[in-house]
Amino acid sequence: MFEKNKITIEEIKKLIPHKYPFLLIDKLEDINPFKSATGIKNVTFNEYFFQGHFENMSVMPGALIIESMAQSAGALVMFSLKKTHEKFSVFLMSVDKAKFRVPVRPGDVLKMKVLKKNNIRNIWKFECKCFVEDKLVAQAEIAALLSDQTDNEE
Repeated sequence: MFEKNKITIEEIKKLIPHKYPFLLIDKLEDINPFKSATGIKNVTFNEYFFQGHFENMSVMPGALIIESMAQSAGALVMFSLKKTHEKFSVFLMSVDKAKFRVPVRPGDVLKMKVLKKNNIRNIWKFECKCFVEDKLVAQAEIAALLSDQTDNEE
């Protein structure tokens, strides 16, 4: 699993603990371990969040776009370190400089390009940009914490 530059949803589910309906990436591609990757989210009308968000205009909530970026970054961290979510987790620590430029709608393919800015010990920082086709739709800087879950066991 760890020697290629593209992984599927089944492999992502081994890296991060998110499950339906909160797993918001479908695959990770263009993986350059410890540096960058592109998360892919196929946005469809039957997503649970469209049922109660902007009744007359289906728009993906900005908070879930941020979560898609964070999951893409977290999957990159876990893939790079060759870890699974059984003993380790990546937690979102902060979101800075978030901007939403264009609404994301059903039928769009959201591409989250995550680029590692730095990491010090177990804190990783990323510059994230989301595109639909070649148009920048959102961006943010994200910090994440890698946690060893065995630290909490007695």
